[in-house]
Amino acid sequence: MSEMFERMMNSLREVETFLGGDSTGCRVHIPADMDVKAIRGRLKMTQARFADTFGFSLDAVKHWEGGRRTPEASARAFLTVISKNPAAVIEALHPVSAAKAARKKSAKDAA
Repeated sequence: MSEMFERMMNSLREVETFLGGDSTGCRVHIPADMDVKAIRGRLKMTQARFADTFGFSLDAVKHWEGGRRTPEASARAFLTVISKNPAAVIEALHPVSAAKAARKKSAKDAA
């Protein structure tokens, strides 16, 4: 078997163990470094909008991007989710806005 396949199978076994009630079976990977500016850039957001949208303080975003501070582990985990699926985070944090956007898109598609 390939190394990648073996890693995937190990991950699936960990998930199965976790779902079976053994919380020690599932490990998460939280990156040590985060390029907050790159994440924000991909989203085409200003620092202020990024902070407001995802619940960070503007000062924290500025410090992270300026290299004066490093996001804590919980912030890095959150930033990882934002990086991989920003729409899901926005939908979870702003359900009214997400519903409004979906209705607007639906109306546009129907036209």
